[in-house]
Amino acid sequence: MSAEQPPVDQHDVTVIAVPKGRILAEALPLLARAGVVPEPAFSDENSRALRFATQDPRIALIRVRAFDVATFVAHGAAQLGIVGSDVLAEFDYPELYAPVDLGIGHCRLSVAEPAALAEHDDPRGWSHVRVATKYPHLTAQHFARRGVQAECIKLNGAMELAPLLGLAPRIVDLVSSGRTLKENGLVEVEPIMDVSARLVVNRAAMKTRAHVFPLVEAFRRAASAQERAA
Repeated sequence: MSAEQPPVDQHDVTVIAVPKGRILAEALPLLARAGVVPEPAFSDENSRALRFATQDPRIALIRVRAFDVATFVAHGAAQLGIVGSDVLAEFDYPELYAPVDLGIGHCRLSVAEPAALAEHDDPRGWSHVRVATKYPHLTAQHFARRGVQAECIKLNGAMELAPLLGLAPRIVDLVSSGRTLKENGLVEVEPIMDVSARLVVNRAAMKTRAHVFPLVEAFRRAASAQERAA
């Protein structure tokens, strides 16, 4: 009879932050390929828990808002995370290292406006724009490169309501199929960047935690395997 292994010190547990929402469903197979299998409660839609054990007592998952993944990892509360390249570009944390493009969560960040406005509008003639977005930094950068003055109104959701209710005539938001835009009478008029999900790592943890580098390599192999299988 083998002796029981001593319990893992919680300070030695590597925490991976994963996003709620659209990326999560695509991330689960990648986690499994990387050898990270969450406890059953992780899949329980009625669970209010935010931290979950995995099959490896040295690894735990936390489930947070997509925009918060980068913050948790940058400040060392989590050592790794899965986050869109849009979020990385918006916050540009120097503490983050993004070694692996996971090849999931593909979409684009675009400028959109009401279809009726787009019929006679030419983005090349813009000199000043009023835009509702949850990406004020990226939006201002994009328009500054074009020599356009941008007035950004920060919203955290329901972006499509801004033109309908007169808050701002244009929005900058993520677009995948374009269905949500169409259902709200909006159309894309200018792309800003292509987006995909990345594995991010806290730079200090990469150097100081022995378990982090093998996890990065496991995710790299998982992403490559998934790409080959596609």
